[in-house]
Amino acid sequence: MTEPPLKRRSDLLASGTTADEIRHALRNGSLKRIARGIYVDAATDLDPLAGHRARLTALRGTFSDDEAISHVSAAVLHGFDLWGVDPRCVHLTRDRASGGSRRETRHIHTASLRPEEICHVEGLPVTSVARTIVDLARALPVDQAVIAGDSALRMHPNVALLLPEMLAAGRARQGIAKARRTVEFLDGRSESPGESLSRLRIHTAGLPAPVLQHELRTDSGVFVARPDFFWEDPGVVGEFDGRGKYGSDEPGATADTIHREKLREDTIRALGYEVVRWTWRELFEFDAVRARLLDAAGRARRR
Repeated sequence: MTEPPLKRRSDLLASGTTADEIRHALRNGSLKRIARGIYVDAATDLDPLAGHRARLTALRGTFSDDEAISHVSAAVLHGFDLWGVDPRCVHLTRDRASGGSRRETRHIHTASLRPEEICHVEGLPVTSVARTIVDLARALPVDQAVIAGDSALRMHPNVALLLPEMLAAGRARQGIAKARRTVEFLDGRSESPGESLSRLRIHTAGLPAPVLQHELRTDSGVFVARPDFFWEDPGVVGEFDGRGKYGSDEPGATADTIHREKLREDTIRALGYEVVRWTWRELFEFDAVRARLLDAAGRARRR
């Protein structure tokens, strides 16, 4: 990922820019402050996570040997999917027994840091993918932790083998029981935050676990579809629609894409399966989706 062009106060002063000129640029908006003594030009468009990454980049060269970027900040650098997190707070872990602190923009965690739990990303010391997954599973609400963890395993499937040992190493840490439950649920086959939340909602609703990304083919072997969720018995396909409702105001929801999707659903139904689709909003009103899935299962069994 390309770093934004950062301007350090010390560099600006060394180049001849005065403190008054820096203050004036901040007041008139030609400079934007992203951290103490770190600025970007006003034209630099940073979304919240990009701004977080820029603040981390500005810390390069300031770390002691016993600390690393961790938790949400490590997830930003590793490129995990993140949803609903506070991008204002930078997280660091120090290999110490005490001395942690929490402020609005910086959270210092204290916990053991083994050498194998630290890697380097863009020259910055960062907790490893496995350590970061477990830290997030301990610290974040389950929705956020599963979204991040699923995406981490999608990018790094072999890391799943390291997670039991990582959980064991952190057995004395706060939230480790919750982390065990969350890590057991993770599945790198979920391809988006919406699919991860859908799995959670299906589980919480007491429905059977679906097969993920199952290929549907005709009797002659011709590929038809690879739906998000599949229940072979009774014969139901579930699809998370990340665009929300089909409509002219939805990005990418052209008449052609809508037509192709309807043809795809018709082909799936021609194989004898019921199709149930839900939207992002319905992930927070899942009783209605549960009812549709149960109705679809009943229809499929009656065939």
